[in-house]
Amino acid sequence: MKFNSRVILLALMSLLCFAYAKAQDFQVKGKVIDSENTPLESATIHIEKVQDSSLVDYTISDVDGNFSVEGKSDANAINIFISYTGFNTYKKQFSLQEESNIDLGEVIMKFSTNSLEEVLVKGNRAPVTIKKDTLEFNAASFKTQPNANVEDVLKQLPGVEVDNSGKITVNGKEVSRILVNGKEFFGDDPKIATKNLPKEIIDKIQVVDTKTKSEEFTGEEGDSENKTINLTVKEDKNKGYFSRLTAGGGTDERYELSGIANYFKDELRLSVLGSSNNINSSGFTFDEVFDAMGRSAYSINGNGGGGITKADNAGFNFANQWGEKADLNSNYFFNRTDNKTATKVERENILPDRTYFNNSESTSNRQNDNHRARVNFEFKPDSLTRISFRPNVNMNKGFSTSNSFTESFENDGTPINNATTQKKGEVFNANFSNRFDITRKFGDKGAFVRLGLNTTNATSEDDQVYYSSREIYNDSGNLESTEVQDQFIDQDTEEDEYALEFRSRLPLSGQVSLDLGYSYRKSNQSSARLVYDREEGEEVFNLLNNELSNDFESETFNHRPELGLVFNSDKIRANFSGGLQNIRLKNKDLFTESSFDNTYTNLFVNANARYKLTKTKSVYFNYRSSRNTPSLTQLQPVTNTTNPLNIVTGNPDLEPTLEHSVYANFNNYDFKSRSGFYAYLGGSLYKDRVVSFTTTNEDLVRTTTYTNVNGAYSAFAGFSLNKNIELENGNSLNPRVGFRTTFNRNVGFSNTQKYNSETLSLSPQLAIRYEIEEFLTLDPNYQLTYNNASYSLDANRNQNYINHKLGIEVTSYWPKNFIFGNDISYQHMGNMAPGFKNDFVLWNMSLGYQLLGDDGIVKVKVFDVLDQNIATSRNTGEDFIQDTQQLVLEQYVMFSFTYKFSKFGGKKPNDKRGRF
Repeated sequence: MKFNSRVILLALMSLLCFAYAKAQDFQVKGKVIDSENTPLESATIHIEKVQDSSLVDYTISDVDGNFSVEGKSDANAINIFISYTGFNTYKKQFSLQEESNIDLGEVIMKFSTNSLEEVLVKGNRAPVTIKKDTLEFNAASFKTQPNANVEDVLKQLPGVEVDNSGKITVNGKEVSRILVNGKEFFGDDPKIATKNLPKEIIDKIQVVDTKTKSEEFTGEEGDSENKTINLTVKEDKNKGYFSRLTAGGGTDERYELSGIANYFKDELRLSVLGSSNNINSSGFTFDEVFDAMGRSAYSINGNGGGGITKADNAGFNFANQWGEKADLNSNYFFNRTDNKTATKVERENILPDRTYFNNSESTSNRQNDNHRARVNFEFKPDSLTRISFRPNVNMNKGFSTSNSFTESFENDGTPINNATTQKKGEVFNANFSNRFDITRKFGDKGAFVRLGLNTTNATSEDDQVYYSSREIYNDSGNLESTEVQDQFIDQDTEEDEYALEFRSRLPLSGQVSLDLGYSYRKSNQSSARLVYDREEGEEVFNLLNNELSNDFESETFNHRPELGLVFNSDKIRANFSGGLQNIRLKNKDLFTESSFDNTYTNLFVNANARYKLTKTKSVYFNYRSSRNTPSLTQLQPVTNTTNPLNIVTGNPDLEPTLEHSVYANFNNYDFKSRSGFYAYLGGSLYKDRVVSFTTTNEDLVRTTTYTNVNGAYSAFAGFSLNKNIELENGNSLNPRVGFRTTFNRNVGFSNTQKYNSETLSLSPQLAIRYEIEEFLTLDPNYQLTYNNASYSLDANRNQNYINHKLGIEVTSYWPKNFIFGNDISYQHMGNMAPGFKNDFVLWNMSLGYQLLGDDGIVKVKVFDVLDQNIATSRNTGEDFIQDTQQLVLEQYVMFSFTYKFSKFGGKKPNDKRGRF
């Protein structure tokens, strides 16, 4: 049988026209008011298909209660829902075939007689709900791939951004912690929750201002500049377990083993995790495509290079609640690392009257065992009283070896000196701290009294064998002398600190409160550094070197009374506080019998205000003045000659640094246009800033002390803009634009000569996320950074250069059961020295296949496909230019298998799957 090509073409065109005609434009508009004709701002309006209750579109009413939803749908009939906390949910059905421009007019919302039940039962399908201080998302309303985790859902939420490292921001403000049902999940690392918890168990995602447990109990205002995300678990998923295991092996002896298991039963939660790998990963933050390799496991431009690390990890988290009175959250982590580094440095040192160069190469191997345990226990004997007990233990035991060679030479290549150094050491650190506080509320207007006792007890033991051989050359480049240090260094430190804190709030009116506070801290510290030289011909170190040894005893007394006023209304939240800080430092060196006793009394002020223009739009301002007391090292009038090339002496006459800081921002998310805007600016001005005062002699021996300077300041500003664009057939586009600029002016001394330096950085960036539903995700990004630096000592050192970063992430879910991920980044560094590569392409690839009913997945992953990974950087300072190259993880291929198993409420959640 033959077919006419024209007939086939016409048939295809007809089919396309029919499909296009089936999806028709619609508009729904109206105004939401209550029974008293008051507009209801931020009511949620969402539209669903009658056929399968899938979400078509949604919006939020504006300050006047008006709303408009425009879109395209192939549905014959739709349901329109309008919900607002405390009111019954409005519902109405329309046929789009009969009416596509729907004007609801004034929709009068009725008060709920049982508002709690009505909102939970009828309003729980609203994709977005804005309450007084909470932005709430319904996880099920946002489309993701099957088997998605919480991070995948967050990427779909309006105003929420997740970068490659897992950092989360909500309309420009960073998320500082993740809670699960109001409790911490494995401490304070948000990525453990976002990358491990499956979407299928999550009901609501709530975004709130970050608060401490005490602030939650008393109703105090939280930190509006940091956000907390609380994940609520679905009731039917709050009884069961889910687990994930991954095992992989690859070329160059690379491997990864990781697993996490979670058990939920009402208020009880138990989680256990463990991992082992040698690919520079913590092992806890699984990536759905790249597993523990991650999308930012590599090091570029010398940032976070740190060599190559083998890591073994294990831990558990236990949380439970007994009625309304007792609540326990505890966790324990064990971490063992074996880190190897290799570093090459080329440094140009610029003095007012001289320039010389250093070249150095070093290697190190560090092994460390770390134990961390934390308990948070709360007891509420009644509704007005809260008692909190939070002990914390942190212990480290490690061993390290390092070798280095450094040579110095003149501009013409004439050698000045060189040094060979070998170190071998053992270290043990133990820190125990406890926070105990009791809070009592009075009445229902926010009055309370809080009394706290905090203790810290820390000890450190550091034993090191140190050997160095230093050769010194004369002006002609001939060897003049050799100096050898062959020593054993025994350094022990103990510190005990006790703090008593009192805080009270007294309401003066319905909106104004008076805050009273006082804290007292007392600490005792002893630090002994004993240096023993090896006697010639002997195997042991038995000669105490008095010049290099010291034994300090220090005491610190800190009094801090504070008074503040708080104003809180629906629109404005403001706080103004100030007080007096009195610090006394006592220090005595038992070797030299030198001592000092300094007392500093300083005023401090803190003022902040947030004005809510609408429920989604606000302005924030903060001013803070503070005094920063010099450190004991900067104050001790003792000469430290441990490093013979850098002799340091403290200055007991230093003044505290006064810092004035200001910060302001504006943020808004417009749910109608699905666009968010965040802008900010700030800066700091310093008086009596503590800086190094350095002198370098002809033999390049540096003598350093400290002094105060004025004239230093810094400033920064920037903005970000993001927009969600819903396209046809469920596709979406999310462009993101950002800009940041920083300016710093520093003042210091080089070889006794005063200088100033100014640095300016301008950094625009652009990113676009494009998703073809259940098929493909594209996420290209680009960042340009312009740098300008000027130095008063030598105008020839002024610099202008541009760095470029270009990347794209491509993830394909076609054909069925296959997952193909590519993460490609290009970087160009505009200021690298000759001999250092200044650009490279880093390409990570992953190909996975799902099996066993989507519970298992086999993968092959390639790290650094093009074998170009490098870690080079250039750092510039007031009197130096330094180029650095570090050891980094190189190309490898990894084969892995991941298996997931879970069960909730007696059922496996994976019985029904969509296409992955």
